[in-house]
Amino acid sequence: MDVMTGLYAFVMGNIVTFILVLSLLVFVHEMGHYLVGRWSGIRILAFSVGFGPEIFGFTDRHGTRWKISVIPLGGYVRFFGDEDASSKPDSDRLAAMSEEDRARSFAGAKLWKRAATVAAGPIANFLLAIAIFTVLFSVYGRMIADPVVAEVKPETSAAAAGILPGDLLVAIDGGKVETFDDVRRYVGMRPGQKIVVTIERGGQKLDVPMVPQRVDTTDQFGNKMEVGQIGIVTDKDAGNFRLQTYSPLQALREGVIATGEIVTGTFKYIGNVFNGSMRADQLGGPIRVAQASGQMAKLGVGAVLQLAAALSVSIGLLNLMPVPVLDGGHLMFYAVEAVRGKPLGSKTQEIAFRIGLAMILTLMVFTTWNDISLSAG
Repeated sequence: MDVMTGLYAFVMGNIVTFILVLSLLVFVHEMGHYLVGRWSGIRILAFSVGFGPEIFGFTDRHGTRWKISVIPLGGYVRFFGDEDASSKPDSDRLAAMSEEDRARSFAGAKLWKRAATVAAGPIANFLLAIAIFTVLFSVYGRMIADPVVAEVKPETSAAAAGILPGDLLVAIDGGKVETFDDVRRYVGMRPGQKIVVTIERGGQKLDVPMVPQRVDTTDQFGNKMEVGQIGIVTDKDAGNFRLQTYSPLQALREGVIATGEIVTGTFKYIGNVFNGSMRADQLGGPIRVAQASGQMAKLGVGAVLQLAAALSVSIGLLNLMPVPVLDGGHLMFYAVEAVRGKPLGSKTQEIAFRIGLAMILTLMVFTTWNDISLSAG
């Protein structure tokens, strides 16, 4: 009975929240494709949240089948003239179409319409993240702390560099610092890399070089991660901070900034993985996202929305990768078509799609293995 109770708690606390969050993100992503596709005059055959057999759905007056499918790990919009859900064109079928049908098919649409329709999905994810952050900042505000040093931990980079309590951090590598979160975010992505911290002490500014130490940390939910730290404790770490409130316009600005920070942080992490300064085992897959969803649900709606915003940005970035099968791969093909004046041959595209699918499956296996290894550890 205890096993069944634990299983039920895991499913309800993690899987259900995960499915709800992912379904929202998929719906918004695919709605971007759908709206721009419809605006472009392209006929849409199906709009599906999930893959595989249909659970339930309906057909609207435009002939589009709206459905929920059994595997809740994605979704798709199927356009008229597409061979499959990945929008791989069927050139033979396109050639056999009447002129009217060809004009309403995806492959027969003008290049700019196809590019806009494809790009609309990731863009919708970025807009969703901005909207969520805007709502969160408007409703909840943000707990912030000034970048003033309250304590310097011994045997750390800050201690070795001569940082003292009371020092005000005003810039890092020339970039302005406004809150301690700015410091934590910048330093965290640069373990083992030399940085220059500009401090203000006694009315004078000093440039202090240091190298963030590589530290394995564990958050409040037991998730392990590798970050850079310099050993500074602030009032926020000690539980002392100002609750910053925002007007709607200020919240929108902060929402755009927060979304941009996730984008730049993601690229910085990927670059660090490739140059060997950070490990790749922090890349998470469905299991880790499901666990995080359940953990955020325990903290309330605000935490779940914050996770949804971060995931929405991640989905947008993932889909913009120049990998065939993904939106970015299609955009890459369209760029080649714009230069050549004609699309790549069907055989070339077929090979590229197979390579792209293999790359995505490899990434899924890798991230799932990371999830299992982390859980086992």
